Amino acid sequence: MHHFSYKNGILHAEDVSLEEIAKKVGTPFYCYSTATLERHYTVFKQVFDGIDTLICYAMKANSNQAVLKTLANLGSGADVVSEGELRRALLAGIPPEKIVFSGVGKTSFELKAALDAGILCINVESEPELHNLSRIASEMGKEAHVSFRINPDVDAKTHDKIATGKSENKFGIPLKDAERVYAEAARLPGVKPTGIDMHIGSQITDLQPFDNAFSRLGALIRSLREQGHAIDHVDLGGGLGIPYKHDNLPPPDPQNYAKVVRHHVESLDCRVIFEPGRLIAGNAGILVGEVIYVKQGEAKTFIIGNVGMNDLIRPTLYEAHHDVLCIEEKKSDAEWITADLVGPVCETGDYIAQDRSMPLMKSGDLFAVLSAGAYGAVQSNTYNTRPLVAEVIVKNNVYEIIRPHMSVDCIINIDNIPKWL
Repeated sequence: MHHFSYKNGILHAEDVSLEEIAKKVGTPFYCYSTATLERHYTVFKQVFDGIDTLICYAMKANSNQAVLKTLANLGSGADVVSEGELRRALLAGIPPEKIVFSGVGKTSFELKAALDAGILCINVESEPELHNLSRIASEMGKEAHVSFRINPDVDAKTHDKIATGKSENKFGIPLKDAERVYAEAARLPGVKPTGIDMHIGSQITDLQPFDNAFSRLGALIRSLREQGHAIDHVDLGGGLGIPYKHDNLPPPDPQNYAKVVRHHVESLDCRVIFEPGRLIAGNAGILVGEVIYVKQGEAKTFIIGNVGMNDLIRPTLYEAHHDVLCIEEKKSDAEWITADLVGPVCETGDYIAQDRSMPLMKSGDLFAVLSAGAYGAVQSNTYNTRPLVAEVIVKNNVYEIIRPHMSVDCIINIDNIPKWL
């Protein structure tokens, strides 16, 4: 569920007209709904009532400070994957004891920053990382609380580029090596294994992969405890999918996901950590753009907008579907066409929707790309020297710009021309 709907023929974010925001802010812009962010977080948390849980929002989905602060106020922690995300989380008021640090390529500088901040746990993903962390922590006179991310070799049945739990993926330590690595960590100075971590992928719409992975994880935890390891928390990652198409069957309900979790981990007497990102932010955001031209090609019709692949790369990168709505609600007798909604970037792959049935639009019409709250603004870039677009957040009947439009001068002025030129 989200809080974007038509009121008096105009698409609104909660009680704010997107047409009015467009007039004042300019297009394109991302718009996030506070009510949707809060609802998604709360619904997910409530299905685990009675279990000691910590939700560490996966910041890579959307790391705007306003989004983070909204979730921090609800008690959320953070899953970070870089020193930059760590700093963002701390600045947004997320306590260090609610932060976990994931990722396969943590640098020595990032590991030091995590230890300095005193975060809850570092999710170690390789033996070289373990030894590097042991050295750094020992030199700093600190003890790093760690969990190991285990790769269970489970097919999440999702897009290849967002699958993380198969043996050919770069993430985690192979399940067959887990007991040996925990034994090695127990001998090393400066590190203390306190938990175990698993994340098998993103946009998962079938509960069976979770069932398979959690079953293997539960068996491993019992074996590790028999060997004397104190496992006090289990991090189950995120990955639960969201609806991107209005006419598709919905992905699993969080309540049904919770039943799978409870079946495998409730008896383990562990604190359970989750790392949802897309689930919370995905349908809480849209991207509003404007039609520049309508071009009749020889083979198809192109609606050319000012939203490009640099603003939202998911359709190009993942062949992802995003529903598109006109900001002004079309009448029942409006003409519908099959067209490609494309952008101005100089690439054939620059599109938002292909062969999509949509109302015929004209120059100046506004449209909204739905389900753009996750992996939208965070993956945007300045290709073709196109500035990053604005971000706006709405709460009830008010809105605020939370990232202004970048200027072209800002992009150009980053460059430095050598003196010999």
